[in-house]
Amino acid sequence: MPTTSTETTPPATRAAVILPWERPDRDHDVRAAEARLEEAIGLTSSIGLVVVLNAILLLRARRPATLLGVGQVDSLREAVAEKQIAVVVIDSRLSPGQQRNLEKALGCKVIDRTGLILDIFGARAATREGTLQVELAHLEYQRSRLVRLWTHLERQRGGFGFLGGPGETQIEADRRMIGDRIVRLRKELEQVRRTRGLHRNARKRVPFPVVALVGYTNAGKSTLFNALTGATVYAQDQLFATLDPTMRAIELPSRRKVILSDTVGFISDLPTELIAAFRATLEEVAEADIILHVRDIAHPDSAAQRADVLSVLGDMERDGMLDAEWPSRMIEVLNKADLLGGIEEVPHRDNAVAISAITGDGLPQLMAAIDAHLTESMVVVRYSLPVHEGGAMAWLYEHGEVLEREDRDMCIHVTVRFHETDRARFEGQFAAAIQSAGN
Repeated sequence: MPTTSTETTPPATRAAVILPWERPDRDHDVRAAEARLEEAIGLTSSIGLVVVLNAILLLRARRPATLLGVGQVDSLREAVAEKQIAVVVIDSRLSPGQQRNLEKALGCKVIDRTGLILDIFGARAATREGTLQVELAHLEYQRSRLVRLWTHLERQRGGFGFLGGPGETQIEADRRMIGDRIVRLRKELEQVRRTRGLHRNARKRVPFPVVALVGYTNAGKSTLFNALTGATVYAQDQLFATLDPTMRAIELPSRRKVILSDTVGFISDLPTELIAAFRATLEEVAEADIILHVRDIAHPDSAAQRADVLSVLGDMERDGMLDAEWPSRMIEVLNKADLLGGIEEVPHRDNAVAISAITGDGLPQLMAAIDAHLTESMVVVRYSLPVHEGGAMAWLYEHGEVLEREDRDMCIHVTVRFHETDRARFEGQFAAAIQSAGN
């Protein structure tokens, strides 16, 4: 007698996404709110929650207890019960008290924007570095919310409050353990940064210029990376598909090689815990010779996304992570032109290239633009070297672009194009061999 399988797929977790918004006074504010809500829905869906309710709630005033107004909380509680919602995502930063009060009022789990992004990062991080970064960010966030986990415990009196021991409360013990773990994580991440620095120094000795892809999350960076390198980096139409930097070497039309680096996507109001925790990832951008700012030009909020990315890069400059010349090293890549009818239909200014990473349209122009930027940052120098200085010539062929060579009078007269940093290295290493030099 045939048997029937009794296995069933567990029901999906039903969620609501709520955007608290100050009262708009212009059409632009309404469009901005709608775009922000759409982004929050995408974030929520990316971790497997099924969004069955979404709403923009206008705030007359931010209530200290719940952020939302009393009437808004009551209406939301009825909707949660009616639609059997298990999780309510509040697309704003909630204090621990506000989160606790909303959970009591709504009768379900409540997470804020920071908690949501941390959940996504935890699901996406794949490498050792990414895992450490996410854990550090999560612990920093959790430490400020321990009080809501232990409100059922009475405070015990014991000692003087700084030695711990038998009188230590559970919350104090947990805070101590979290603090110890944070210290260890920071040490491990510092080692990761030192290792990354050694890798960068090794690349400089090769050397290949580094081209870093940056942009708003889901702009198509990983799809472009795969299109240019032939790699199979995880690329999906979802937010934060890439969290760990991936690097590959590619060859430009000039036959020069560069290292292409795919990085984590930017997002508006990125939690402060994540900005600090992902500093090592952003260092790849800081070291880049060229920054490709990949934009989803078909997105209705593309201009605001561009502003968010430039704001983060500006913060990196103010923190000393980026030099003041970074805008001159940037090329805007206007991606998803196929959604607008093709690259010819995309209006763009100088220093921007319209492409479609999906169809491949515009990729040759992008490669040529990278080549041109690298050429602009290079210097052309002429040297005269003794014929027996084969090591110096080999160095020039390996690290530069030899434009002209003439062997006469027991000398090699060579014209080479390379980066200013390589020029300084060459002239320092082979100073004795250089008989004369000039532009």
